[in-house]
Amino acid sequence: MVGDSVGDALIRIKNGYMAGKVETVIPYSKLVLNLCKLLEKEGFIGSVEKNLPAGRQGDREIKVALKYEGREPALTDLKRVSKPGLRVYKGVKEIRKVLNGYGIAVISTPKGLMTDKEARKSGVGGEVMAEVW
Repeated sequence: MVGDSVGDALIRIKNGYMAGKVETVIPYSKLVLNLCKLLEKEGFIGSVEKNLPAGRQGDREIKVALKYEGREPALTDLKRVSKPGLRVYKGVKEIRKVLNGYGIAVISTPKGLMTDKEARKSGVGGEVMAEVW
């Protein structure tokens, strides 16, 4: 897979919700795994399980259980902010709230992936990867 692995993972999760799926499978990378764990911690997805068979590299994948509240998906929508063609970096004072605090911004900082709230608390800025609500 060549290109935007984070954008691909986010769209696979969103499409899974739109189709009413129970789980979705995403190609493995450390960054995508950390992104899924962050979304799980924030309550946007159910559970994350990495499947790393001893065979070829291409078989490695992440299984994401989607979470619903009644019949409504836990994730309403998302927006990819920083893309491979245009990276978006923000300092700690420039990080804005998503939907007045109802959503989160996923930020890649020197201290790892964080939500916008955690980044402001830690006093670090970084690449704004996506906004999720």
